[in-house]
Amino acid sequence: MSSDDPDVALDRVARFTSFATVGTLGLTQDLTHAVLESIGDMEGADPELVAEETLCLIATATARAAEVGLEEEPDRAPTIIDTLLDLPFTYRNYLLGKAMVAEERPELSEVAEEVRARLEEKRAFYTTHLPDGQFPGPHALGDKMELWMGRVSPPKLPETPQERLDSLGLVDPTVAHLKLVLAYGRRGVPPLGSAAESSE
Repeated sequence: MSSDDPDVALDRVARFTSFATVGTLGLTQDLTHAVLESIGDMEGADPELVAEETLCLIATATARAAEVGLEEEPDRAPTIIDTLLDLPFTYRNYLLGKAMVAEERPELSEVAEEVRARLEEKRAFYTTHLPDGQFPGPHALGDKMELWMGRVSPPKLPETPQERLDSLGLVDPTVAHLKLVLAYGRRGVPPLGSAAESSE
């Protein structure tokens, strides 16, 4: 899909980014909830850690799917990909800003740099394990999500990360999300019906 009309190009970037962002945040919430529910109030459980790790994983995987789907749109792809990779930072900035306004606590701005450093470390881990230019298919994604499960699980759990990943069934919905993003990128329109099913 290509067009020399700048308005069409901007509309394409905005709509695709919005679609992928909604999917990323929705899936992140679903995965975070599933993990925290399975852990319960076990010692060592850290909801904030689970949420941050999960968002960094899904944002990175979504950016990789978008990159492959937008191979024919080199002028627009970088903006979309960078925006998706930055979602963990965007979301945290929103949460901090909301707290500063709602609670009238301007000192929370001092927390921003600490949060950014923490998120940068997490994002670097996932960008290393999910290389650019490659769509995270079911097998590769399962391997990376096993690493993620190990990072978000408190110590001394009876199951291995792979066993927990399988029992919670978290790979399939993640693959479905990435296929939707891939299909939208390739087709130029939101995937409906069997559009995503016909993707890789």
